[in-house]
Amino acid sequence: MKIAIGSDHAGFSLKEAVKKHLEKKGVEFKDFGTYSQESCDYPDIAKDVALAVKNGEFTFGILICGTGIGISIAANKVRGIRAALCHDTFSAKAARAHNNANILAMGARVIGEGLACEIVDTFLASNFEGGRHQRRIDKIHLIENDQK
Repeated sequence: MKIAIGSDHAGFSLKEAVKKHLEKKGVEFKDFGTYSQESCDYPDIAKDVALAVKNGEFTFGILICGTGIGISIAANKVRGIRAALCHDTFSAKAARAHNNANILAMGARVIGEGLACEIVDTFLASNFEGGRHQRRIDKIHLIENDQK
């Protein structure tokens, strides 16, 4: 499993904590930035991580901004990406099990480091259930294809 991770300036500190957590667990990752708390634009980071996941270079992505909202919206503009904003473990599990989410988004101004690491663990350990949920993912793909 390889993880693409990125954040804007508001998410930088939480991203660094998540990176340490992934290192301790032996999970391979690549940091797509930002690399400081200097102001930057979250769509740039979201695009880089989303394209890396879409292109199959990475299994999953993790994106963090102040609320997680903007960065998840931006990532979801990339065809084939299903970025899920999660601020609890229940949502993280459901995002994978029901929505086959391939990017986890979190808000650094919403949750703390401990919970963020629990959410990451839950997201990465959960599997897509398929079945009736696949039918819904297929309908999402149809929506994407209608937007050409």
